[in-house]
Amino acid sequence: FPVTIQICKTLKKTAKRFYHAASGIKTHLEKGVNFRIQLTIGLLVFFLGALLKLSSIEWLFIALFISGVLALETINSSIEALCDTVTLESNEGIKRSKDLAAGAVLLFSIGAFIGGIIIFLPKIWALFR
Repeated sequence: FPVTIQICKTLKKTAKRFYHAASGIKTHLEKGVNFRIQLTIGLLVFFLGALLKLSSIEWLFIALFISGVLALETINSSIEALCDTVTLESNEGIKRSKDLAAGAVLLFSIGAFIGGIIIFLPKIWALFR
């Protein structure tokens, strides 16, 4: 039975990790204005994709774009929260960290936007022909 006990302990630890991760997402939904905006845009893109009947490969890219932006925004918010916990005073290193994290979100968002244009524009264009 030692193996069974070890499996139960591992499952319990894994369940705790999922709980903490879900708690982080819940907190971000409650307090993260940018996260809610990006999630709303992601949902609109999802519904547009359903209307335009995207292919499996197109859905793969859309899923990566949406989840990538949301994940990076979560990391950005985490870095900002940690920096604000360290000090609220002006600090060049903290400003740089926050700016770099925000820049990562912006870079990925620009790439996602361009990818979305590549996927959606021909389909929308075809509707008007």
